[in-house]
Amino acid sequence: MAEITDRILPTPTVNSTLEFRNGGFASLPEALDYAAQGETGYNFFNLRGELDCSLPYSELRVRALKIADRLAARFERGARVAMVAETSPEFLITFFACQYCGLIPAPMPMPVNLGGKDGYILQIRQMITGAKAVAAVGPAQLTEFLDEASADIDGVEVFDFDAFFSLPDQGVKAVPSGPDEICYIQYSSGSTSAPKGVIGTQASVNANLTAIGRHGIYAKPGDRCISWLPLYHDMGLIGFALTILSSQLSVDYLATSDFVRRPLLWLRLMTEMKSTITYSPSFGYDLAAKRSARAEPGSIDISNLRIAGIGGDMVRAEALNAFADAFEPCGFRRDAFAPSYGMAEATLAISFPELGSHFTVDEVDMRHYTRSGVAQPASALTSPEHKRGFVLCGRALPGHEIEVRGEDGAPLEERDVGRIFIKGPSLTPGYFSDKEATAAMYDGEWLNTGDMGYFLDGQIVITGRAKDLIIINGRNIWPQDIEWAVEKVEGVRSGGVAAFSVDDGHGERIVVVAERRGMNDEALAALKREIASVVQNAVGAPAEIVLARPHSMVVTSSGKLSRAKVKQKYLDGAFAEDRPEAAVETPRAIAEARV
Repeated sequence: MAEITDRILPTPTVNSTLEFRNGGFASLPEALDYAAQGETGYNFFNLRGELDCSLPYSELRVRALKIADRLAARFERGARVAMVAETSPEFLITFFACQYCGLIPAPMPMPVNLGGKDGYILQIRQMITGAKAVAAVGPAQLTEFLDEASADIDGVEVFDFDAFFSLPDQGVKAVPSGPDEICYIQYSSGSTSAPKGVIGTQASVNANLTAIGRHGIYAKPGDRCISWLPLYHDMGLIGFALTILSSQLSVDYLATSDFVRRPLLWLRLMTEMKSTITYSPSFGYDLAAKRSARAEPGSIDISNLRIAGIGGDMVRAEALNAFADAFEPCGFRRDAFAPSYGMAEATLAISFPELGSHFTVDEVDMRHYTRSGVAQPASALTSPEHKRGFVLCGRALPGHEIEVRGEDGAPLEERDVGRIFIKGPSLTPGYFSDKEATAAMYDGEWLNTGDMGYFLDGQIVITGRAKDLIIINGRNIWPQDIEWAVEKVEGVRSGGVAAFSVDDGHGERIVVVAERRGMNDEALAALKREIASVVQNAVGAPAEIVLARPHSMVVTSSGKLSRAKVKQKYLDGAFAEDRPEAAVETPRAIAEARV
């Protein structure tokens, strides 16, 4: 039998002749022009852990340039192209084709669940409209959604990727985007109404890519990256597509939906590919830890992993410790954890910890904090229900600054909790076509992040979003304190709790929505009483408890809980209450929850 020679091979970990260059490029086309001289690139694995496709940077450049000429003939320079950011070669080729002809890509999310069609169509319609896009592009199976989303929007053409690549060649030579032009529009997954389009310029994006590569992950030859993060989210696109290319490294991709179905596949691919760098929100580590018992003995070896970054949401020490406990026997080292802080408005990264050091948890007495606004350390006499551990997230990247300010705008002392402001070369110039929101975001050169936190030993500590803070009788209460306490109650679904406040005309009151398992009326009544008691003990305030059926929570495209949308569902009367037979929701609410 003849030997099979056409088997797909992954791109190599190290370039054989190309000299390593850690960022410092003026534009993405310049970065790809350089990386394309080597052999490294992108690799795409399927649900079975098989390599479906490899896309060396050299091939990416050739294909992107070919399509860029055709796009330059079809669309005006500076026009926006809304594109569904599936984890595929087609998306990345389309993204870079836009870079090579001066078009502006606006990545859109994949639908989390096709059952949420109405909510998904509304979401991408807002993005297409907000970007004033001339084209909407995606995989063939989603063109029906794109057609419906762009219906009645003037000037929008809908393509699947193949049709977009097959536009006629009219002999036009594309001109790549330069350092002073817009690189992309990144939609903020946390938007509660019309999503805001964060402008990334070639200058701001490449400043962040260089800072991350040189001073965040300290990229070096021999590094190999792995990611399941969605490419429509800043941590996936900027962190594990653009930063990696800017350092000429190879990256191995697992689709987000495949990771959710098989979390241990993430670790098995790390083992096979000898990965050195990965990132995830806390819930990704928690999910893998919960499935650890299913791993076959000897099937996982992640001893090569030097960076296990955490970002995209509040860092949960419990999740990190659970992951470390589960996989230390598989070679994992706790000092690989790198809790970081960032946001789309800063391109991606704002702060990084010192690599190779154990992450630090600051145990705070929350009773003292709610009275004084100071994150006073918990003592041996502080009861467990009044302690909360906050993870330190490092120092600002070189060239960037972080300030914590009080209500009067003045910088605060260490351990004083206030609003976080940032400045530096990675910051967005604003939101696309939204001067009002842009003006509200900036105070001179400083950007108001909307996050709350404090400094400790020179590192920033994030305590939550300012808009989520619950204020009862002058006391500051963090919704996470309530949610994490309630999640521990038997019968409550992990990750299925949202806490917020509502004004009933007599002042603010706390509402807790908790997803419960199937129970009879007596058991549900007992569960409500137990949750109410837990909330009272945790924050010293009463709460209305709403028991909802599983999967009632609403999450953003990046997997974060959207308390604002859960609150709106509550106000709309969309949640099922106590009785199992009352578990009926409106189609609109169901669609929003699934997407």
